[in-house]
Amino acid sequence: MALPITAHGYSWTHADRDEPAVGPLDLSINAGQKVLLLGPSGAGKSTLLHAIAGVLPAESGESTGELLVGDTVPDPRRGKTGLVLQDPDSQVIFSRVGDDVAFGMENLGLPAEVIESRISTSLGAMGLDPPRSHPTAALSGGQKQRLALAGIHAMAPEVIVLDEPTANIDPDSAPLVRDAVLDTQAATSATMVIVEHRVGLWLDHVDTVIVLGRDGLLVQGPPRRVFGDPELADELRECGIWMPEECNPHAAVNRRAPTMVGSDPTGEVLLATTRLGVGRPGSGRTAAVDLDVNIRSGEAIGIVGANGAGKSTMALTLAGLIPEVEGEVTALGSLRSGAKHARPLRWPSHFLAPRIGMVFQEPEHQFLRSSVAGELALGPRLAGWSSHEIDVRVAELLDALGLEKLAESHPQGLSGGEKRRLSVAAMIAPRPRILIVDEPTFGQDALTWTGLVDQFIDVLDRGSAVVAVSHDHDFLDAIGARRFELGTRTSNGFGDESADAVRRGVRIE
Repeated sequence: MALPITAHGYSWTHADRDEPAVGPLDLSINAGQKVLLLGPSGAGKSTLLHAIAGVLPAESGESTGELLVGDTVPDPRRGKTGLVLQDPDSQVIFSRVGDDVAFGMENLGLPAEVIESRISTSLGAMGLDPPRSHPTAALSGGQKQRLALAGIHAMAPEVIVLDEPTANIDPDSAPLVRDAVLDTQAATSATMVIVEHRVGLWLDHVDTVIVLGRDGLLVQGPPRRVFGDPELADELRECGIWMPEECNPHAAVNRRAPTMVGSDPTGEVLLATTRLGVGRPGSGRTAAVDLDVNIRSGEAIGIVGANGAGKSTMALTLAGLIPEVEGEVTALGSLRSGAKHARPLRWPSHFLAPRIGMVFQEPEHQFLRSSVAGELALGPRLAGWSSHEIDVRVAELLDALGLEKLAESHPQGLSGGEKRRLSVAAMIAPRPRILIVDEPTFGQDALTWTGLVDQFIDVLDRGSAVVAVSHDHDFLDAIGARRFELGTRTSNGFGDESADAVRRGVRIE
């Protein structure tokens, strides 16, 4: 049975902040409604989802007002709400796929035979067909997201809240994941609240749109009324909402930067591979082989392909952070200047960091300082910049990416979109010769997306190279990236293929 959600003057304020992360809010969501929750990056969308699921720890902040799921305050121990998080890694519990899907059902006390039957059914519904013993550590970010959805599907909760469930899913698979989510909702009649920046993907499939502004609820109503009001449209655009007729992000770029960058394919070769094979250490398998690529100064390259094709693994290998399985990654020209070894893998961290910057898929994995400003200052400081140069650079990035009010906040207390902008800015800060980024635009509204594009264009204009793993083809177009596609010949979404069916790189000009 679905449950309603109501809020009366509800707000939540983090312990280290003066302003609420979300609210004050007054809203009412009827039982069984399908709600698309929108708002600018940092408006409190994820915080509200966590509050509905009852997983905001009391010691990390303070709430005011009232929030009810059904007629009681949210309590995760009741098993009424299923939550899919923005960060795929944070929701994997067990080391094996089958055990992870079973976890929620076991907490609900379901019979063993029911658990057993639902594991395969729910994995299949999410487009996954692995052995149940398959290690979760060997999954890509997109596969982990599907695994989390499978766990929620199996639990059949009365309220489903999802935080950008398709953010790490390749474009061809995103509609399939959406349909699987909708099938789960239809089968259970659960109330569903979903945060997504891909407005067009969900707009025809929800009953209600709720838009959060910087100061609370901006509008709530049926999709046609919310997006069909000309007077409201300008206000939504000013908040950074992707409008349905503008779901192509180029519309946002064109308003601020009419000429898109074309990266330079003739610059100096900085990094090269020949018949490179890549794989995660300890996984026992090769993710991709025959990867031949030259990375040139001033050039952008987009690494694309389906989930599980080895894109993130290739990025980590190019960055010198994990060893090659076959072949070598070799630094050339000015990038190698002063290095004892040609392979970045053998460079000490203090030498590597200012030359090759790596933005991980999960921002939380790379934060090292207790404040946003401190995180931005770290790279330039390690690169030997003066105090004045560091201060100027930090101020410049805080302003460009809308983080100025958060300068003294702890990085772990930021929203998902803010964390992503900080992780990118921290790597851009020391102006490395090569910037390698993994899904740099997830969690961004139209305005912050454009701000990130501007920063990458600046990186390229200054002669550095950009290598971007991304499902956001509009972003790759905006920075003029040439594509390097990881092809696949595999029987399922988990990469359990034979040795002659591993992924191979295909350059697309």
